[in-house]
Amino acid sequence: MSETPFRAREILVEKQRLFQSIHKHIHLKGPMDKITSVAIPLALASSSLFLIGRGIYNMSNGIGKKE
Repeated sequence: MSETPFRAREILVEKQRLFQSIHKHIHLKGPMDKITSVAIPLALASSSLFLIGRGIYNMSNGIGKKE
């Protein structure tokens, strides 16, 4: 016995053709996109710049140097 599919095969093929014919980028527009595409990279960039700046300051002033 085989179960009947949820959707007809013709409808699925039609939708697949529609989405494959679009040549533009498809972006998600949800509220979580702001977090994943803006906030996380911004936090990583700012924290890395802070740590690099602190390391350069410490090296130039000899802080943390073994004697």
